[in-house]
Amino acid sequence: MSSLILILGDQLNKSISSLKQANKAEDIVLMCEVRAEAKYVKHHKKKLVFVLSAMRHFHQELKFSGYNVTYVKLNDKSNSGSLESEIQRIANDNNINNITVTHPGEYRVYKNINTLSSKNLNINWLEDDRYFCSRDEFRKWVDKKTQLRMENFYRYMRQKYNILMDGNEPVGNKWNYDKENRKPLKNEIISSRPKIFKPDAITNEVIELIESEFNENFGDILPFELAVTRKQALAALNHFIKERLVQFGDYQDAMLEKEPYMYHSLLSFYLNIGLLLPAEVISKAEKTYQNGHAPINAVEGFIRQILGWREFIHGIYWHKMPNYSTKNFFNAENDLPDFFWDGDTKLNCLSQCIQETKKNAYAHHIQRLMILGNFCLLTGIEPKKVCEWYLIVYADAFEWVELPNVMGMILFADGGYLASKPYASGGAYINKMSNYCKSCHFKIKEKTGEQACPFNYLYWNFLHQHQDKLSNNQRLSMMYSTLKKMDSEKLTLIRSSAENFIKSI
Repeated sequence: MSSLILILGDQLNKSISSLKQANKAEDIVLMCEVRAEAKYVKHHKKKLVFVLSAMRHFHQELKFSGYNVTYVKLNDKSNSGSLESEIQRIANDNNINNITVTHPGEYRVYKNINTLSSKNLNINWLEDDRYFCSRDEFRKWVDKKTQLRMENFYRYMRQKYNILMDGNEPVGNKWNYDKENRKPLKNEIISSRPKIFKPDAITNEVIELIESEFNENFGDILPFELAVTRKQALAALNHFIKERLVQFGDYQDAMLEKEPYMYHSLLSFYLNIGLLLPAEVISKAEKTYQNGHAPINAVEGFIRQILGWREFIHGIYWHKMPNYSTKNFFNAENDLPDFFWDGDTKLNCLSQCIQETKKNAYAHHIQRLMILGNFCLLTGIEPKKVCEWYLIVYADAFEWVELPNVMGMILFADGGYLASKPYASGGAYINKMSNYCKSCHFKIKEKTGEQACPFNYLYWNFLHQHQDKLSNNQRLSMMYSTLKKMDSEKLTLIRSSAENFIKSI
């Protein structure tokens, strides 16, 4: 009996579990571009081009490999507009009752597809085996823990898969080289750029489509330089491993004006839609260390982002959804400032990160966490609005990875389920890890007043405002000890400065 094999826009790899079961002679592979997915948030234009172009290229690859593919384009006249209605339509047209699909990454997509089970369609859900840790295994791991911490999960993954291990011990006798990955860069020239790719005819057709249909969406569509095929993604991986991984470790937390990429890999784009597989990326990085071509702090730090954080975040998302999306530990309710869409602010660090995001649909993890996210945390912006912004503006953002990072890591909106403390800081951290402060309207050394860096008073105001919820956190004990020593006049000035600033935005 024939089956309809659904391939989603983030499952663009021939090794995906649904295709492993395909009978090329009988089954139909279905890929759909639908407006419901393109418009559920107003995605960055470059993100839409990236996903749709990669889908169209994968369609060609599947046809060349002998699969019977039905591909529905966004502007096809028969396109009904939603994923579930297109599945129903194609199934009916081909007299098919069985739908095979690798489990979606996003809860919303899973919920929508699952509605078809009540419409005489049999849904065969397959595990997404691109992940090292299945959803069921993560739940079992969670059940054995009184407290969830990524570091413990990461060590479990390292041991299970024998990655960067020397027998039962970690290579170098250290699990984590994070302390060696925090060197600042002030004015140095980045020695190697990410590999870029020129748009081909397929990509140019998609660019024209997005410019026509989504012209009011956020972001610059050109230049478009991302990989959209597996061959290109593998070239990007090889370039990073050979040219950039060596420097990645030392400077992965550093930030420089007009250097949006630093030594970061940009491989999250390709991992998150399937053009690259986590196992092959980790294997290549590990072999680079074993061959003596990259230091342990660089390789371990890179692998930790994939085997540690990426897997941990995926597990948290599916363990806690759908209720995780409603968390708001600090009862934050402020609106997102208008300058988050154009970068028009006197705060140079924010202006740099937002303008680069607008141009590239990308910012590296410290910019997302300690500049943009830190600001949202300190100014009390409503979590749902922050999550929507992150989902819109980054081309590597899918809800499974965006939501736990924003809710748990950035905003501490889950009250500490994911992270052990809020990742809040004043201006000193930004000044240490970047050169943003040198060109800023505000003065980093001033703590209050019109010229003071807003991060300085916002930070202490945040701690004071939420001391009932945070003062017993051991990781904040030193900060609260300092706060208690502040005289009332200074604290009053901090609070009024913060209140006036928040009103002004």
